[in-house]
Amino acid sequence: MRVLGIDPGLTRCGIAVVDSHGQQNLQMVAVGVIKTGVDLGLEARLLQLEAEITEWISEHRPDVIAVERVFSQLNVRTAMATGQAAGVALLIAARSGIPVVMHTPSEVKAAVTGSGRADKKQVALMVTKLLKLTETPKPADSTDALALAICHHWRGSADKKMSLAVAAAKSRIKAIAR
Repeated sequence: MRVLGIDPGLTRCGIAVVDSHGQQNLQMVAVGVIKTGVDLGLEARLLQLEAEITEWISEHRPDVIAVERVFSQLNVRTAMATGQAAGVALLIAARSGIPVVMHTPSEVKAAVTGSGRADKKQVALMVTKLLKLTETPKPADSTDALALAICHHWRGSADKKMSLAVAAAKSRIKAIAR
């Protein structure tokens, strides 16, 4: 499975592709950061994000896109910008017909480090180890995008199995009720 992880941001949007060949065999395919100029208007910045994310999808052909769920931060302006960038990613996924999932920051941290309260340094260290990288990708936005993709490889397969089990159970209950 190939996952495109997106850590949304208006100034810096982390983006990464991670493949899995079995549960424990993850491989980084690509990682980067989409930067938009603060001197550009909002519409131009969103358009740039759209063009570059679309290019990543076209080049890497992911099976699923994992986007960090925007949560309320102390800085409303930052939360709004992050939400706008996430909206662009969600729209592109829908337009491309690629399933999209959202993971909270604490889900990502817990999946990668074992603790939902891990700091950025711990996440970066574990991403580096899990992907067997020789150095930690920089800036942190790119590492966060890798962590999102890793999280989905692990949580997504478990969530999918759970959904299938629930659907099968409901089907059996309906059959018994008839």
